[in-house]
Amino acid sequence: MEVSTESVVERVYDRLKAMAVGYEFKPGERLNEGALSRSLGASRTPLREALNRLKTEGLLRFSPGKGYFCRDLDVHEIFYLYELRKAIEVAAVRLAVKRAKDEDIDELLAFLDSTGPDPGSRSIVELVELDETFHQRLLGMSGNVEMLRVLENINARIRFVRWIDMDRGNRSSTQTEHRQALLGLKQRDEAVCAAVLEKHIDRRLDQITSALKEGYAQIYMSGAFNATQPSDATAGDRSPPI
Repeated sequence: MEVSTESVVERVYDRLKAMAVGYEFKPGERLNEGALSRSLGASRTPLREALNRLKTEGLLRFSPGKGYFCRDLDVHEIFYLYELRKAIEVAAVRLAVKRAKDEDIDELLAFLDSTGPDPGSRSIVELVELDETFHQRLLGMSGNVEMLRVLENINARIRFVRWIDMDRGNRSSTQTEHRQALLGLKQRDEAVCAAVLEKHIDRRLDQITSALKEGYAQIYMSGAFNATQPSDATAGDRSPPI
């Protein structure tokens, strides 16, 4: 059976996106399109389409006459993305105070109960995925699909840093803040919701710098931390992941 061009593009896009998010390419590295075409089992046309989508989304860079490059781990870019994430989530929760359905709030509270404060045997990837799911469902209660689309892009672009955060963080504190935001939403208390999210998402430049230094070490040094392994994020004196 012949595979459609669209399905090939989606397959190649999904694999390249995972590679770009996880820095399987080195920061600033030029991508070898011929090698990628062979390893992914795709012709240059769907490969180029997937690469161009990732460039548009900010996950790759393109230089005319030179080709596609892995994005750098840029501290200011990550800082600005966190600022944008905070602004969007706070604005969205203010809308959600007016628009959210009680049953949707209760379902998200049940999600917190079912996933629990204990990381258990979950990997860093799984924990960050759960955290992203919570924030995207919370923002979704605003009813603004464009805000949600922007948040999903931001999450992809900061995910590598969030893996590091989650490995160093305290999930129990994070889940407590998630619950505080939801209970404030259930009470239709805009001030509480906004204050909890601002504190929860806020990130200082020096904190991001520290995380990126660790990120470089993980990319370039042998024996680097593996985000697919179970988390040991249990120390109570660590900053909560965001």
